[in-house]
Amino acid sequence: MLKHTFVVLLSCLLLIGETQNIVVGAQQTSLYMPHLKGKSIAIVANQTSVIDDTHLVDSLFSLKTEIKKIFAPEHGFRGKADAGEHVQNGIDLKTGLPIVSLYGKNKKPNKQQLKDIDLIIFDIQDVGVRFYTYISTLHYIMQSCAENGIELIVLDRPNPNGHYIDGPTRDSGFVSFVSMHPVPLVHGLTIGEYAQMINGEGWLKTKQACNLKVVKCLNYSHKTSYSLSIAPSPNLKSDQSIALYPSLGLFEGTIVSVGRGTETPFELIGHPSCNVNDFTFTPKSSPGAKYPKHENQVCKGYKLTDFAEQQLTKKPAVYLHWILELYKDYGKEDFFSNPRFFDLLAGSDQLRNQILDNYSVLQIKNSWKQDLKAFQEKRKLYLLYEDF
Repeated sequence: MLKHTFVVLLSCLLLIGETQNIVVGAQQTSLYMPHLKGKSIAIVANQTSVIDDTHLVDSLFSLKTEIKKIFAPEHGFRGKADAGEHVQNGIDLKTGLPIVSLYGKNKKPNKQQLKDIDLIIFDIQDVGVRFYTYISTLHYIMQSCAENGIELIVLDRPNPNGHYIDGPTRDSGFVSFVSMHPVPLVHGLTIGEYAQMINGEGWLKTKQACNLKVVKCLNYSHKTSYSLSIAPSPNLKSDQSIALYPSLGLFEGTIVSVGRGTETPFELIGHPSCNVNDFTFTPKSSPGAKYPKHENQVCKGYKLTDFAEQQLTKKPAVYLHWILELYKDYGKEDFFSNPRFFDLLAGSDQLRNQILDNYSVLQIKNSWKQDLKAFQEKRKLYLLYEDF
């Protein structure tokens, strides 16, 4: 067991042949409610933080728990803000609790914001991709807890991309909010396992450890498929988009639209001058995508929903053939409209340079093998569930 880490376990009898429903950490109130008595609490939450159909904050508020404030990540407490949009501090209209944004300049709770807090609860649905910023918010919460002697309880949830690891590993010169840690693009850890890795690998400032408690999921393993009932962010609206996200997220640093401003974001790719396919879509300003790339322009490219349903379920991976194909079709280096951002998403400039040098998919994938093997061994130290 890791130092400063205590994993809450619940023994249960599993009946042979009976299908077991996954029980997320938040649902197991009997395991963590005793730790809340007599303590002033802050909750890091968004729209995915639910117990069945009731929001965690509403549930704990009704139980007279001493909640002092809510910390909100990217996209806000109710999950309606655009990616990258500044989220304002405010008041939750239902409970009257103050909401403190942890996106923008204030990514890490400061001492003043924590002066009356004894314990923080973190309950956010992650999707298992390095550039999805909820794990960066987790890091800063853990740092603040370590610095201020505050206990952290992570209510674990399954990772819908938790059945594989793949992609390039972040290099040391490319640390950012979308690439905080030296892990592969797809890391195959739940948010609770990831918290244990942050502690165990000494990734917090000055190697401090956070007083961490993880409430495990029941009936979950990394072999288990998991469908999200609530969109974890405005542009991940379906199981297909979540499965495609590791591959399509890299396009955010290029001229290619990933379908923001359509009904099926992260299921489409294309741009106005694309010649690879005849499928068309037109991004429009909409909630969660106020200023989409190529707004009001007809984009040509691919719809990948069927590929996600038929292929990604059989062979999950970071797929590169689309980005290689669209780059060759465009034929210019400024295909990378924001090369620095692309490099931060990829974790280094290696992938972009490999694309510019016309590397094949196989050559690129082979360059990841050694790092993936090393990470797989390290990852085993922090697993809470049966591996894939």
